[in-house]
Amino acid sequence: MNLINKLKGKLNSEYMIINAYYANISPCIDCRYCWSNDGCSINDEMTEIYKYITHCDNIVIVSPIYFSQPTGKLLDVCSRFQMYFIQKYFRNKKTEIKPKKGAVILVGGGDGNPVKAHETLCGILHHVNVTEIFGLVGSFNTNEKPASEDGEVAKKIDNLAKFLND
Repeated sequence: MNLINKLKGKLNSEYMIINAYYANISPCIDCRYCWSNDGCSINDEMTEIYKYITHCDNIVIVSPIYFSQPTGKLLDVCSRFQMYFIQKYFRNKKTEIKPKKGAVILVGGGDGNPVKAHETLCGILHHVNVTEIFGLVGSFNTNEKPASEDGEVAKKIDNLAKFLND
């Protein structure tokens, strides 16, 4: 069971999926362009994501966890939200991003603790104007039992879909 597909089948609206592993998105290079300009100096697939984030109703971040943290590729993508932080806290400019709901879905095996990854990603969601965040959703014993056999995560996906659809 792919948790993303399970959630997609329950959503009442359009969605965009960004696969951090395959997207042409560079990490923030701290060039400081956004310190005095709107937007980002890097011209890649993130430009379309910025447009989508401005108007979408929900953001869901899905990631495996490695060493109790989100993947490096996902953090590369999220580092590009730095311009929103700069806009708000350094330039004192009001955001044009519509308030939205959000959630984090994590999957992991072994002895990883999802709490740190969840906290990290929730902090990132706040910078893209996510004002309501659903509780942690995930399957954390995938070395022993695949997520497809995790009945608890299936229930949480159902509840998450209701939260996002309301």
